[in-house]
Amino acid sequence: MTQRNIEDRMIFAASCIESVARKWNLPPDEIYRRMKRVNLIEGYILKHYEVIHTESRENITEDIADCLLQWENVKKEEQV
Repeated sequence: MTQRNIEDRMIFAASCIESVARKWNLPPDEIYRRMKRVNLIEGYILKHYEVIHTESRENITEDIADCLLQWENVKKEEQV
């Protein structure tokens, strides 16, 4: 993977964090921490970059916000 590809993926991940933060009216650093806690950035956004970056911003935001809530619920269930 080239340096440019890595940069593109990081920019995309950052834009996903910012989009969810705007949608939920929360600070981006809170969304980042939540995504990091459930491995959503590496395990979903970056892993599936080739597929999801072609979607509309609205669909990406909705999909990632839903995914974050689901992964957080799974994480909570695992802790019980």
